[in-house]
Amino acid sequence: MRILICTGMFPPDIGGPATYSKTLADELPMRGIAVDVLSFGEVRHLPKIIRHGVYFFKALKRARNTDIVFAQDPVSVGVPAWCAAKLLGKKFALKIVGDYAWEQGIQRFGVRDMLDDFSQKRRGYGARVDMLKRVQTFIARRARAVIVPSAYLKRAVAAWGVPDGNIHVVYNGFEVAHFSSAGVAGKKSKKYTIVSAGRFVPWKGFAMLVEIMPQIRATFDAELVIVGDGPEKDRLAETVRALGLEEYVVFKGRLSHDAFLHVVADADVFALNTAYEGFSHQILEAMALGTPVVTTNACGNPELISSGKEGILASYNNKKEFTEAILSLLSDKALRNDVAVHAKQKAAQFSITRMVNGTLALLSRI
Repeated sequence: MRILICTGMFPPDIGGPATYSKTLADELPMRGIAVDVLSFGEVRHLPKIIRHGVYFFKALKRARNTDIVFAQDPVSVGVPAWCAAKLLGKKFALKIVGDYAWEQGIQRFGVRDMLDDFSQKRRGYGARVDMLKRVQTFIARRARAVIVPSAYLKRAVAAWGVPDGNIHVVYNGFEVAHFSSAGVAGKKSKKYTIVSAGRFVPWKGFAMLVEIMPQIRATFDAELVIVGDGPEKDRLAETVRALGLEEYVVFKGRLSHDAFLHVVADADVFALNTAYEGFSHQILEAMALGTPVVTTNACGNPELISSGKEGILASYNNKKEFTEAILSLLSDKALRNDVAVHAKQKAAQFSITRMVNGTLALLSRI
């Protein structure tokens, strides 16, 4: 079998899609599968629209000698990848890790609804958002198989009208052996570190984590380390300045995957205040590293964490719940250790081998 992976992100980019594509590119050849990767990073420097046209021609050229075109999103790379597969008569598979129309609507077009409400409405969000909804639905319905990383996302994609039998849950995988969590093992100094990471977009809720730092610091000498970048960066930095927290909130910017893992492994708590996660690779990584997680009870997160066992779940943007959860972990080493043990046990169920074999089985079937 020969597969062309069309992805929007690939290392040195960080994030779940980049890690997933790199993992397949490394693992599938060891199972006798020829893999080629076409990253959108090859054309991202070009003007909008032109970059998608160039990406299509690259996909058309690279897909000639493949059996399956496997796109990692339904719009940005999904549309040109499907067009290339259609013209060449190649089979088309699709991975969906989120609702592209909703994400763009929140960031650029004034959408205020959360994803569950957004998914139930076919139109009514303006011409551009409604068009994106139609496009992603069109592409998803034409895939021979749609792979999603959580049961929550399967329900979301089914709401687009994609047949249930075409949607397959294959959980993401992560394995770690060469990192250890200094935070859980014990502190060498009095300072505690809370880490958060992701793209600086409205639904990630970084501002709330900044806003609760004065309450955290009233009890502990703690700092908040934020890894990532994005359109909300300036607004977030202004919040830090307004609260006088410049010494205690550290922006790390974009890091390599290994550097990111080192930061998480050395943290006392990994906090993710997110309104939307289809399946968070970062939460899974923190669990595997043994760093206690505080995150929201939104979307796919409860599939990873039972609150109080593998981590602590709180309501999105709820300052009281997040503050109490973080303080409870920082103040109780036994609790941190207990959460770390259960988190590692749960994370071990999401192995790379299981993910790759599940993905390969579906691609082989089509």
